[in-house]
Amino acid sequence: MGSPGLERARAKMAAAGVDETAIEVFAHYYRLLEHGETGLIPESSIDPIDMESLADVEVADEVAAEAIGTTVVIKLNGGLGTSMGMDRAKSLLCVRRGLSFLDIIARQVLHVREKYGVTLPLLFMDSFRTSADTMAALARYDTLPVDGLPLEFLQSKEPKLLEKDLSPVLHVKNPDLEWCPPGHGDLYPSLRSTGVLDQLIAAGYTQAFVSNSDNLGAVPDPRVAGWFAQSGAPFAIEAVRRTASDRKGGHFARRKNDGRIVLRETAQTPPKDLAALADLERHRYCSTNNLWFDLRAMKEALDARDGVLGLPMIRNVKNVDPGDPSTPKVIQIETAMGAAIEVFAESRLIEVGRDRFVPVKTTNDLLVLRSDVYDLGQDFVMDQASDALPYVDLDTSHYKLVGDFDKRFPEGAPSLRKATSLKVNGDWTFGAGVKVLGEVELDKGPTAQRIAPGTVLSDD
Repeated sequence: MGSPGLERARAKMAAAGVDETAIEVFAHYYRLLEHGETGLIPESSIDPIDMESLADVEVADEVAAEAIGTTVVIKLNGGLGTSMGMDRAKSLLCVRRGLSFLDIIARQVLHVREKYGVTLPLLFMDSFRTSADTMAALARYDTLPVDGLPLEFLQSKEPKLLEKDLSPVLHVKNPDLEWCPPGHGDLYPSLRSTGVLDQLIAAGYTQAFVSNSDNLGAVPDPRVAGWFAQSGAPFAIEAVRRTASDRKGGHFARRKNDGRIVLRETAQTPPKDLAALADLERHRYCSTNNLWFDLRAMKEALDARDGVLGLPMIRNVKNVDPGDPSTPKVIQIETAMGAAIEVFAESRLIEVGRDRFVPVKTTNDLLVLRSDVYDLGQDFVMDQASDALPYVDLDTSHYKLVGDFDKRFPEGAPSLRKATSLKVNGDWTFGAGVKVLGEVELDKGPTAQRIAPGTVLSDD
């Protein structure tokens, strides 16, 4: 028997129809939490790591073509974009020419299928909050589903736990707020418990390429598929060099006690080690969250552990209602899918170009993506058209939420192709055809201000 809090959580999950494996995974982490586990990775326990670069790897055309022919693409699509004020799938956001993230992802995959003559199944891991909207949006692509395979599978859900006593929280006004997704590390047990992993193996697929749906740089690339196939590795992650904007993010390292690669997230870093986390010379690589794994190797690992891979726990403290700081503090138990790299002794890392890492986490990122910094090619790949990505910092009081952001760019994004940085303080609305050159900072005024159509903003 477990503690009363765990038993209540188990009963709640069972009553909601949560899969038994998912309940056991949750129970595993609950016990760790109960015994004071923090999931922290001290700097003293790791060493910096280096890796090979895709630019230096030789992959024969026939190897690349064969590898992409046995690859399945999985997109993580459980996020609502609540930090940007959204209440539906974040991937429904418009990116360019009336096309959403979902539209562009679907067209990227259809293009690769046609070019290489491959099946290349596309699956979405949706949450209970994103499934309906996502499937409705994809219904227009009638050739997207692959016979015998689902277009989506659902990640699990788990109860939020009151920080004070680890009991499942109650929220009478909105019971949905009692639940949270268990982080994208739930990918693996969900693939197993839904039967999708077995379906893919039975259909002859050998490897999976997984990425976030908000990263349009994560195109299924035959060359990367070929590299992974010929490496013989069971698991691999694409990495990029960290920049100043990545100082607060996670990084790769090598664990001292067993030599395995680990992915340390900010939430897993002790406060005294935050300076080391931000040291771009010491820890030079961060994750794109584009990962590859051998389907059979993953099945064997999951079966051997009864579905519980035992990924490092992330203890996330939030409010029951994320939009209301007066509501009680809760703990959300999460895991990161990239942390599975430490499960496999022969895991690999590969440095890729920044073009494979175009995440949209804030409206700052969204403005760059919508601007002329990127061209949308015939292959639906977002091609960087500028020499470097501009730094954008929009006043969160007026631009943080998508609705407010859109009101201030009613004619679309300004030209940022020749911009170095754009900092907006205060409330500014941009007219059509505005161009930003070099470093530009707009100062806050006593009232809302407007930039006339065709204005050229420069650092002169």
